[in-house]
Amino acid sequence: MSGTGTADFARYTRIKASRQGRVLTLALSNPALMNAVDGEMHRELSQIFLDAADDPHSDVIVLTGEGKAFSAGGDLNWMKRSFEAGESGPDAAEAKRIVFSLLDLEKPIIAKVRGPAVGLGATLALMCDVIFASDNARFADPHVRAGIVAGDGGAIIWPQLVGYARAKEYLMTGDPVTAVEAERIGLINHVVPDAELDAEVDAFAARLAGGATMAIKYSKVAVNIGLKQLAHSILDASIAYEMQTFATDDHREAVHSFLEKRAPHFKGR
Repeated sequence: MSGTGTADFARYTRIKASRQGRVLTLALSNPALMNAVDGEMHRELSQIFLDAADDPHSDVIVLTGEGKAFSAGGDLNWMKRSFEAGESGPDAAEAKRIVFSLLDLEKPIIAKVRGPAVGLGATLALMCDVIFASDNARFADPHVRAGIVAGDGGAIIWPQLVGYARAKEYLMTGDPVTAVEAERIGLINHVVPDAELDAEVDAFAARLAGGATMAIKYSKVAVNIGLKQLAHSILDASIAYEMQTFATDDHREAVHSFLEKRAPHFKGR
């Protein structure tokens, strides 16, 4: 925090902040890689929602991605460097802070999704309070295709939105869901033509910002109590399983095969 009491969003390099009245927009920013989550973005995601909570100049948050993607999920080059060059990989404590700081954020948070929302990107979008998607958006949690467990929140939020049977199918296959199908099955709130997405989100954010903000905020908090209890009961175990699978041969094979543009050959170890 700065000396003026305003959150210092300028210190972020992978998340860009902008304001429109009492609405704060946070845009994931790694556009060369479709806003993939690298080590720097992962660290910043573990702090940004705390700053947003403390920001005295906003009542509503919009979370989006810079450019034509929300987030393509974890950066596989980062993962490759972690097991080949010893660079620090995804950190379990950071992963927990990302989820809990997002769920603890009392201000309503709207997801504005264009293009892919994948892996952790999907978790971030789906844990927002209201989700608007362009008709070109798609949602997927393909951790298993990278040889790892959907540990960073997917196992929590997907079953709550679409039920256990659908959630397990999508989490065990990593198959994508189009925006139209996502709306049909209750994964998201609204799908709109891409040209109308900004206006739709701006109008909804302005509606919340012009409402009884304390009543809106604490209604959200009350609803989130059960979701936070669920997260506390699941997240330690799911992240531990994910961390375990980062050390597997299948994970290495998944990363190498993706970067080499070939089909993976998994051996179950």
